[in-house]
Parts: sequence; C-alpha cells; structure tokens
Amino acid sequence: MREPLTDTRHQDVWMGVDLGTQSVRALAVTDDGRVLGRGSAPLTGHREGNRHEQLPADWWRGAADAIRRTLSALSASASAAPARGHARVRGIAVCGTSGTVLLTDALGVPLTPALMYDDGRAGAEARHAQETGAEVWDALGLRIQPSWALAKLLWLIGAGARNAHGSLKRARVCHQPDFITGRLVGRPVPTDSSHALKTGYDLHTRSWPTAVHDRLGLTGLDFPAVVAPGTPLGTVCAEAAADTGLAEGTPVIAGMTDGCAAQLGSGAWEVGRWNTVLGTTLVLKGVTATPLRDPAGVLYNHRSPDGHWLPGGASSVGAGALTHAFPGADLARLDALAADREPAGVVTYPLVSRGERFPFLAAEAEPFTLGRPADEADRYAALLQGVALAERLCLAYVRFLGAPIEGPVTFTGGATRSGYWNQLRADILGRPAALPEQADSALGMAVLAAHAVTGDDAARRMVRIRTILEPRPETGRRFDGPFVTLVDALERRGWLPSETATYAREHG
Repeated sequence: MREPLTDTRHQDVWMGVDLGTQSVRALAVTDDGRVLGRGSAPLTGHREGNRHEQLPADWWRGAADAIRRTLSALSASASAAPARGHARVRGIAVCGTSGTVLLTDALGVPLTPALMYDDGRAGAEARHAQETGAEVWDALGLRIQPSWALAKLLWLIGAGARNAHGSLKRARVCHQPDFITGRLVGRPVPTDSSHALKTGYDLHTRSWPTAVHDRLGLTGLDFPAVVAPGTPLGTVCAEAAADTGLAEGTPVIAGMTDGCAAQLGSGAWEVGRWNTVLGTTLVLKGVTATPLRDPAGVLYNHRSPDGHWLPGGASSVGAGALTHAFPGADLARLDALAADREPAGVVTYPLVSRGERFPFLAAEAEPFTLGRPADEADRYAALLQGVALAERLCLAYVRFLGAPIEGPVTFTGGATRSGYWNQLRADILGRPAALPEQADSALGMAVLAAHAVTGDDAARRMVRIRTILEPRPETGRRFDGPFVTLVDALERRGWLPSETATYAREHG
C-alpha cells in the first residue's frame, strides 16, 4: 500500500514504524504533524490453540518493504512540488507488541521463532516465575502472566533443552523491536525499558532482577542493556540503507510498546488523560503522576519519556473477533445494519483468543454469547457492542484503583476507521471521545524520534485532533442493562473478582 501526499514545505520528516500482528506500518510525518508518506506490508504467523508464533525474518522483510513504500511516497510528493526539494528523514523509532520475545545468538541471528504477545503456552512457567520472585513482583505491583516475556523465556529454554539443536542457555534475549533496530544499526542494541517491563525489568531501580534470574535458572541468558525510550541507539548502517532506502547515518531511536506509542500519538499526555487502542485487541493506557498500584497485578506501569507514569493493560477482547467471525465481509454494510440493533438481542464477550489479561486475569477464559443471535446483523452488532462494554469495564477498573479520568478519552487504532463504532463506543462509555487525524501507533514513534533528536515538545505540534464525539445519553442508557448482564456473567464464571464486579455495577 502506498499513499503519497503532496505538501513538502517542511523538509524534515520523522519516521515511525509499528510492528503489528497482521502488518508492519510506517509513517513519515512533518514537524507540524502532516503525513507526507505511509507504507505497509503484511505479516503472517502460525496460530494453533494457545500457540502464536511469527518468524523474525518476516518482520525485517515487512519493515524494509513498509519503509521503502513510505520513502517512495515521499519521492512522489517531492516530484509533485519540485521547487520545494526533497524531504529528509531525520530520525526513526520502532514500536512492537508487548511481551513478544525470541532468543538470538550473540550477533542477533534468531535461534527460535518469536513467541507473540498472546501466545499462552507458558502457563506453568508463569506460575513458577511468580512464586519464585513473589517478593520482587509484589514490591513492583506486578503479576507474571503467561503472555509475559519472562514466562516465555522459561518456556523457550525448556523447549530448547529438549530440541535436537541443543541448549539455548547462552542465548541473547531479544524483544520484537530490538530485532528491527538491531538490523537497522547493524549490530545488537540495547532494549528500551518499555518492552523490558514484561521481561521483569525493574523500572524503579532501573535494573534486571538478577537474584530472581538466578533462582529461575536464567543466569546464562544474555539480557540486553536497557535504556529509556527516546535514547539514540546508533545510526542506519550501509546494509540496512540498501534494504530500506533510508539514508545511511539516519539516527535510530529506542521506542516503546505499541500501547505506549499510541499514547504518545494520541495527544493524551496530561495527568488524567486516557487512550484506548482498538486493533486486533484492546489496550487501555493513561497518564498518572505516580505509579498506579494494582493488587491483582493485571495493570502495570510504564514510564513516560517526560517522567510521568503510564498505567494500563491489554485485553484479549478486540476487533480481531470481527475478522474471525466475518472474514472478507463488507463491514460498512454491517455497520449500517448494526445501527438498528441498539442493543443487540444477545450479549457477547468477544475474546480474540483463549485467556483474558485485563481488566482481570483468567487464563481459562473463553469467548461466549448469552442467547442466540437473531440473524447476521444481530451477531455483528453484539460483537461491536461487546468490545465497547469490555472497554467500559476496563475504565471502571482503573477508577476502582483510584486513577483520575479527566477530559475526553482518545480513540486510536485501526478500528477507528469505523465512524459508527466510534460513536457507539463514546455512547456506551458515556464520555466524549477525541479522534486524532492519525490513529496509528507509528505516529507516536515519529513523535518520539522528533523529541529525541530536537529535544523539544514535539508532540504538541505533531498530534492533530480531528474531531471530538459527544456521547448521546439516550443511547448510552440503553446499554446499562447489557453492561450489568455482562459483568454478572463474568463474575458467575469466576473470572471477574466480586469486589471489581460490585464496583462496576454501581459506578461503571
């Protein structure tokens, strides 16, 4: 895909790359937030039960293709206005899915496939890691989950020890963006503290918990150095320049997870502001002055480049449920039909895969529908509404933990292409919703690259809010009943704690 835009009055541009589940996306943005080029390339993986893997080599091919297509769009833009010259990429940053990890050799060559963010095979390893380092995780307010990279490392080591290729105990830990930034620079590079969080990195002491690693038998692994998001990692090497079309010497900047990247690209920077990223799954993240403590450990705190904290969590509910249920369908047509089903005749909890991570932890959770849909439109409407009801529960949970929620909630992610769904979500949340012009985590990485290289508050200029949707109270009230029905069903199944359910029914 290539989309050339034709205004290059601002010659310096910043590039962000987002490694998603189904594609790699790149964006080239000016200092004042105008997109001069974008490109994407598809990604495929292997899903089977609770297994979800991708090949790192595919990430690099996808990233190189997406970057080349973005640069091609820049060239087309310059050709349309030759008097303005050629745009120049001054920095690039990369985000990826949180918890995705692999092992490489000392030179960065993959030794294993990548276990993706929602790979659920490390259940026993997560329990072992939680018990072994309980005093450390309790102090940090963390609970190790099967989807976390630390549990997956234990699984990989166990699988490697049984593999004919021999032990992996001397291998190097590599998060998803580390592989791409390492290829860009031409050598293994430090990881960023945002991606390191789910590998057990301590954001307070800024160190790896080596004593826990010893007890877990991970001492032999090469854990990378960790730097803050926005730290320069090096510059584009000659080989990467040939693969991507980027100029050799372009600064490469340490990024953040895709959820944090979306936060930077959403315009929600002040304390009390929250952003929801709705793509394959749903990520909720906000800004607080201090870490938000969650005794259940399903919410975790990233660190913002400006020193604030970014508490949030990632649900396994999301738009991926639509892709699965209605492959290749005309979603605009279905949106129009769903508008007449408010509410639908059934209540759905639309998990994309088995297991829930936020706002509660339930490895055994499965998608369910209460009742039988009347027809295709009823089934589709229930999926849209189910995601929005889950989003409402997520917001209720952060209020339950004492987080402030002020101003509009910002919507980002691929699902914002649906105007109907945007309004429906605002109605069900009962809050105004701000929609940026660019609802893409890649924008957040372009903002971070600009901030790192120039040192100024780039986000204030680069993020443009397209519109603010006001909730329709009469529509929102129709969903109070379905919301309570969903909360009750989650509690009955033993997934949602009773204290959380009671708060949600009374204040959600």
